[in-house]
Amino acid sequence: MSPLVFIFIISMLINLSHGAMQMPYMTSDPREVSGKSFDYIVVGGGTAGCSLAATLSEKFSVLVIERGGSPFGDPLVEEKKYFGYSLLKTDEYSSVAQSFTSRDGVENYRGRVLGGSSAINGGFYSRASEEFVKKAGWDKDLVQDSYKWVESKVVFMPELTQWQSVVQFGFLEAGFYPYNGYNLEHTQGTKIGGSIYDQCGKRHTSADLLGFGRPNHITVLLNATVKSVIFDGNKTRAVGVRFMKSDGSSSKSYKVHVEKRRGEVILTAGALGSPQILLLSGIGPEDHLNDLNIPVVVNLRDVGRRMSDNPAISLLVDRFSQNRTLEPPQVAAIAEGYKYILESEVLPTNITTTRISIAAKIAFPKSRGRLKLNSTNPRENPSVKFNYLGSKEDLEACLEMVLLLQHVARSETVTFYLGLQNREKLLAGDEELKSFCKDNVRTYYHYHGGCVVGSVVDEDYRVSGVRRLRVVDGSTFEESPGTNPMATVLMLGRYQGIKMLKEREAEKEGDESFLSPQGSPQPQP
Repeated sequence: MSPLVFIFIISMLINLSHGAMQMPYMTSDPREVSGKSFDYIVVGGGTAGCSLAATLSEKFSVLVIERGGSPFGDPLVEEKKYFGYSLLKTDEYSSVAQSFTSRDGVENYRGRVLGGSSAINGGFYSRASEEFVKKAGWDKDLVQDSYKWVESKVVFMPELTQWQSVVQFGFLEAGFYPYNGYNLEHTQGTKIGGSIYDQCGKRHTSADLLGFGRPNHITVLLNATVKSVIFDGNKTRAVGVRFMKSDGSSSKSYKVHVEKRRGEVILTAGALGSPQILLLSGIGPEDHLNDLNIPVVVNLRDVGRRMSDNPAISLLVDRFSQNRTLEPPQVAAIAEGYKYILESEVLPTNITTTRISIAAKIAFPKSRGRLKLNSTNPRENPSVKFNYLGSKEDLEACLEMVLLLQHVARSETVTFYLGLQNREKLLAGDEELKSFCKDNVRTYYHYHGGCVVGSVVDEDYRVSGVRRLRVVDGSTFEESPGTNPMATVLMLGRYQGIKMLKEREAEKEGDESFLSPQGSPQPQP
């Protein structure tokens, strides 16, 4: 049997084991949806948006508007051997990863493709802690069911690569106990997490989840950027959205609406996109909106506030560039109290060379930042400052985190694998460590906030001050869940979708109880 035939058979078996899927209709022509109405408009076909749309489609019509293109057939997205290349190939309008630099001077990325950041990240899958779920006030059983729904479709147990096996022992040598083996739960110690890469090295993004809804109930509009939410004449209810082509070729605006009685607009555009769209729609701090001559719909002070990104430090443990096989993270080390998270990967530095990184993040940073609009152009990245290491507690935590990283990098297993010549002088002393942290702080790409529950949205993710408008994504989080937030954002889309279906069912039953069999109102007590 040839290798290609073997790979094809394995791929078919994987697809069968994860259930058959039929993808919905997709188009990049705005005229095909302009002027139409849907039960739900989901703005952002990302990590949360696709699982939410698939769930809502079980009973209702859903339009997903995605500012990027399709991930299907794109090797930079789908093939593990090209892991990280999408971050090297960015442009202004069409690349699957869009780069931005925070006002802190730290380079960062956001997904711009159906599947969102699940199409450009390391694919590491790990659930939130029980404490996070409890603090969020979520239904524990529904959370478990929602995680399992996602996992049955796009999550796989990885086969450890050589380097991941090495760094796993490095974590253990550095004291990250106990060893938990393959484990999807967020628990102290060293573990192997799930992966959205299957055994053939193919990535399964959140876009795959659309194929597990009712495809005839879903329409996906690609390469379209939402300009703003449309409200009714009283500015109290969302009735649709305005959008334009993403490619910059035209400024022509189009409109699409939700059904009049109970239709909803749901923002799932991520921690940068969702607060940006609220601000462009006139929902946010009045003074900031006035500065840009945006008519105020709701003076909501906390839109764009309480932004947070986990400060991270990355050590390059191989002294020079080589040409290794690229490796996304498969193993995580979780410190006592979940205080620090460590992972490692082999990343491309260009098309032909790689470096090995061991990186750690502060799980619960105290520093907070803010997002603002640079302009009223929806294609332009907003301005954001995270204030990395801005608090004394964060800076002190970074010192301890660097010491832990050094323990891993200098472990016997790691140094033997890389060669003793790779040993470097240890950083020592608070001042030297502080200087190193300030000079080398970077992102773990787990930024969140801007539409936090309790300040911008309520516990049902409804935006304060208006009806029929919600935000369901990582912008609602005050802290990043688990080792990596992807699993919980995927779960959140499913979780909130089920809750919304139950709400609609309850509303329907209420309507039926109010009407007699002939359709006339029943006498009220």
